[in-house]
Amino acid sequence: MNFFTSKRLITGALVLLVLLNISLLSALWIQHSHRWEPLPGGGQFNHENFLARQLDLDESQTISFEKLRQEHFLKVRPAMEAIAPIKKQLVEESLKDNPDTKKIESLVAAMGLHQAAIERELVLHFHQLSKLCTPEQQGKLKEVLENMATRKIHHGGKGRWGEASPAVRRD
Repeated sequence: MNFFTSKRLITGALVLLVLLNISLLSALWIQHSHRWEPLPGGGQFNHENFLARQLDLDESQTISFEKLRQEHFLKVRPAMEAIAPIKKQLVEESLKDNPDTKKIESLVAAMGLHQAAIERELVLHFHQLSKLCTPEQQGKLKEVLENMATRKIHHGGKGRWGEASPAVRRD
């Protein structure tokens, strides 16, 4: 191979690599910028607006609901913050050559106590929300909460880990 042929080959390879890099970066940018699907009428998915729309809350109900929601998150925040370092310890333990099963059990139990407190507060939060609702809205709230509990809304009819939920399973 002479000098000019190898120079063309290297230049061609360099141009090809630059084009591939641009293509991959463009694909990543497009994927990142389209992470959230816009809702009809614009905007992104918002849980508080979702519930207000689903329940057809009026303005005063929406304001009361937002206040309840803020109070709820203030109540559960300490438990949620307590869970984060426990999860980190669980990950660290799981990656060890010989994970300590007693330590794992202890961490899981501690995390379970915090998670139970969160769930207890969530039930009370939904009870308070139901008191804001009319009987018709309470029926809608029950349906929305049942769907959320089985994760049908977020997973296209599938459970948290992709399996069909019992309500949707077609055996």
